[in-house]
Amino acid sequence: MGDTLKTWKILFAALILILSSGIAQAADPLPSWNDGGVKRNLMDFVSRVTSEGGPDFIPVPERIAVFDNDGTLWAEKPMYFQLFFALDRVRELAPDHPEWETQEPFASLLKGDMETAAKGGMKSLLEVVMATHAGMTSDEFEAGVKQWIATARHPQTKLPYTAMVYQPMLELLDYMRANGFKTFIVSGGGIEFMRPWSEAVYGIPPEQVVGSSIKTKFEMRDGKPVIVREAELGFIDDKEGKPVGINLHIGRRPVAAFGNSDGDIQMLQYTMAGEGARFALLVRHTDGVREFAYDKGAEKAQAEAVKAGWAVVDMKNDWKTVYPDSK
Repeated sequence: MGDTLKTWKILFAALILILSSGIAQAADPLPSWNDGGVKRNLMDFVSRVTSEGGPDFIPVPERIAVFDNDGTLWAEKPMYFQLFFALDRVRELAPDHPEWETQEPFASLLKGDMETAAKGGMKSLLEVVMATHAGMTSDEFEAGVKQWIATARHPQTKLPYTAMVYQPMLELLDYMRANGFKTFIVSGGGIEFMRPWSEAVYGIPPEQVVGSSIKTKFEMRDGKPVIVREAELGFIDDKEGKPVGINLHIGRRPVAAFGNSDGDIQMLQYTMAGEGARFALLVRHTDGVREFAYDKGAEKAQAEAVKAGWAVVDMKNDWKTVYPDSK
């Protein structure tokens, strides 16, 4: 009897230990973040602005958080993923456009020179998308995006592009929404490219996506009303354009902003210029093993982060994992 009782006590103690460990793990809303200053500052900010009656309390309707996409929520190397989407369309249409053999960035894309093709930044990307998808209806474009995003693979990792989102940032999105924040994408990428999959991947519905766009128009086709994409740039949601896009589409100044490059500086500055508690974070790509290590295109943003006191994620040291289900 004594041995049986002793065995039960041991089993009971082990069960309590397991349950306690599980509860402790469940209590951490950011399990893929290493404990450190960035994680503590993030959680401290959320705690302060959600503590009713506290000096930094922010009412729920004002809890607006904006996130850049490329390089902040998912990877962006060797070039913006939307450019790979456009590349497939360029190859399809190339026989009908011999002028592309000498016209940039089409010439570099067709030769596989991704570095040169990417030098033009978001403006070149939009010009490629504009030239290759003009005349399509928005519904046709959306269907093409959905088909591509479901089947395309990254040329180096061979992963689906939606598997190259950052697990720590997915956790952060969930954490902020659980604390009453409304999360928005504010990206230089095409608004109609991101909207078809943003909700499934990030939990961000299409109406909470702000991005660059080409001009569209209303038409009747076969007796049906449609929106048609034109061969003309509409709005570039990058650099100075980001605060403009936020004002136009959101109508509230964010209280938290997250970016990774020089194109995000103005968005972070605009966010931090508001009254009350604010938070700005820059993702720095320091992990050449699990992701890509580079500072090019973010030099000014990193200098501004030091000057302004923004939080900076050192991807190699601050994140336990990078992509979902990765080590």
